[in-house]
Amino acid sequence: MMNDVKEREEVQCMQVLGNMDNSEYKEILSKDALKFLEALVNKFGDRRHTLLSDRDVKQAQYDEGELPNFRKDTISIRQNKEWKVATQPPELLDRRVEITGTIERKMVINALNSGAKVFMCCFEDASSPTWANMVEGQINLRDANLGTISYFDEKKQKSYQLNNDPALLIARPRGIHLPEQSIQFNNQPIGGCLMDFALYFFHNYQSRAQQGLGVYYYIPKLESMEEAQWWDDIFSFTENYFHVPKGTIRATVLIETLPAVFQMEEILYAMRDHIVAMNCGRWDYIFSYIKTLKNHKDRILPDRHGIGMDQEFLNAYSQLLVRTCHARGALAMGGMSAFIPAKDPQEMARVTAKVIEDKQRESQNGHDGTWVAHPALVDLAMSIFDKHLDGKVNQMDFQSPDHVINADSLLKPCEGSRDEAGVRKNIRIALYYIEAWIQGYGCVPIYGLMEDAATAEISRANIWQWIHHGVTLDDGQTFTKSLFHSWLYQELDTIKHEVGDSRYAAGRFEETADLFYQLSTADEFAAFLTLPSYGLLQESS
Repeated sequence: MMNDVKEREEVQCMQVLGNMDNSEYKEILSKDALKFLEALVNKFGDRRHTLLSDRDVKQAQYDEGELPNFRKDTISIRQNKEWKVATQPPELLDRRVEITGTIERKMVINALNSGAKVFMCCFEDASSPTWANMVEGQINLRDANLGTISYFDEKKQKSYQLNNDPALLIARPRGIHLPEQSIQFNNQPIGGCLMDFALYFFHNYQSRAQQGLGVYYYIPKLESMEEAQWWDDIFSFTENYFHVPKGTIRATVLIETLPAVFQMEEILYAMRDHIVAMNCGRWDYIFSYIKTLKNHKDRILPDRHGIGMDQEFLNAYSQLLVRTCHARGALAMGGMSAFIPAKDPQEMARVTAKVIEDKQRESQNGHDGTWVAHPALVDLAMSIFDKHLDGKVNQMDFQSPDHVINADSLLKPCEGSRDEAGVRKNIRIALYYIEAWIQGYGCVPIYGLMEDAATAEISRANIWQWIHHGVTLDDGQTFTKSLFHSWLYQELDTIKHEVGDSRYAAGRFEETADLFYQLSTADEFAAFLTLPSYGLLQESS
């Protein structure tokens, strides 16, 4: 009894409200793990709230007409050509193909066995943050790092276990905007990112050290140098807390927000002791372009299905990331191919052609590797990079053509379709995805693509912006709230027909449609659809 009292006293500010009946949950959320997590929240939690407030201030300036640009107060960092990031560990130099996926146990095994060089296991956009998902994800990654992970599929009567040469595991915690309601500090939800980061490090740094590896993370959704510095301070604090060498933690930063592309050198500088690479998180980047410039009527994007990396503002983003990373000694990773294999031979031929075109563009732009969403596309992507690299494992010696990439090219609007068919497809994708998300699924195959929160965000932002500005569609109709309302509930009927009565009745499509209508027509644009959706998620978990 005295021990129980002592344990409660040591974590008196930290309350775990989530279910702890499972013995493995208690292992993950042990006394010492919570003590470390509490130390992080106590030291860095207030700064997290300040950083989120700073985002709001900056967004208000964009809403009033300001455009993103390179910072004047950090010009000395950009002009100093001498500094470099720390040398990468050998195991992080070959990242020709990375596969991304959820924290679900069978998918973790399949991704690690896929033949990719790296598996980016995602607690963020590819996972729905139910309590069970977040804690069991930690169990799965702990077991993966120990080499003991296995799974038996009752339906298929099939066993899954690791092969002899699994991909290198990198974990992606949630972005700093997402709370974790099931753990509270001083009666307030903690940042989900701190939970994900802390528990993964605590349970895996020793097993990875025994393999000669550090602890590697993908850091999402950064918008500024100050946010990068916050993360770097967390890394240094953690290394000191556990008395491990500096550089044990290594990070790859996703450049997936419009403000961040103007601060890439500053982000590299702030994290120079720990950063190894940057990545073109293209889908979130398109969403961020819309969100950041949502009040700028001259920069309204067309339907998302017509926005490819061949558009000037996206190609400039890709080239600038390569140029910046290579100049500072970091790897430059390409973006996601969201295609999944198709059973129809003609459709599969189209998918293959699209993947080849995309990966050839990335390799020619100078990227050191790329992402795929499905194991069946690993070999195809690998063959394209192998051919271009011609025996090398990366192309960090590549320097992009010396043409000017400035704010105008990074912000250049593009033309494309604005038609009824596109709107209706965006509606269906968003409804399918959000409904799955609030039921605990974060990565969903829809119409031949692996959709995650980022692509649902683009669909939602596209529609909000078109309504907000009264966009004229290709057929001459003005896109209004009433027109959207009509199409939304017609597409709800389409979904009912597609999934069947029983699946529809068991689902949550109607409340999803109501939420989607509110988000898409509100006067104020919600920064992330996952935030207002989180309450519905909590009810279903």
